[in-house]
Amino acid sequence: MTAAAGVAVPEPPAVPEPPAVPEPPAVPEPRARLLAGAVEYVRARGMSDLSLRELAAAIGTSHRMLIYHFGSKEGLLVAMVHAVEAEQRRFLAQLAADPAIGPADAIRAMWRRLADPSLWPSERLFFEIYGQALQGRPGTAGFLDGVIDEWVAMITEYSVQLGIPPETARVDARLGMAVTRGLLLDLLATGDRAGADQAIERFIELCEPRSPGAQPAAE
Repeated sequence: MTAAAGVAVPEPPAVPEPPAVPEPPAVPEPRARLLAGAVEYVRARGMSDLSLRELAAAIGTSHRMLIYHFGSKEGLLVAMVHAVEAEQRRFLAQLAADPAIGPADAIRAMWRRLADPSLWPSERLFFEIYGQALQGRPGTAGFLDGVIDEWVAMITEYSVQLGIPPETARVDARLGMAVTRGLLLDLLATGDRAGADQAIERFIELCEPRSPGAQPAAE
């Protein structure tokens, strides 16, 4: 209470704060929403000879909207592959950030993810678009941007943090990518999961002497 001319004046009652209004959930941009829908559809059903019109109908849009946002069917496919690749890199980043996961277990975890049959449709699409881009097919040129360098840079940084010299780390990163992609192509072609798993384990064994502090095997 406050005094005014000797008279006690009651203080006004406190006004309660209005409840916080939650932010509305972010609405994906139309292009991002269409891209996510296309990726999920192909992951669940496969691409085969699906036309752009069929894909558009399946994800609730029109082929004209897909053309508007992606330029062509090839442009959409390239964007889909890039989206899946970015998702895989995020997974690898999570592995690299976990101090409880060593390099060998990180390779195993990444391989288990890549070898999961649920990803085979999008991985077949990856190799299909890779081949088309190497042949210079219109609409696929952007596919080759970063398809090697972004992975190499990421794996190199991880290896350097483990104490491997940068020059060696970059060479190892390219080798690791080549082995993993080659075995993935092998798996998609043959379905021989056991053989591919054995090859990954052998690759891990060959890499072990490069680990910091590792001793070479006795002769």
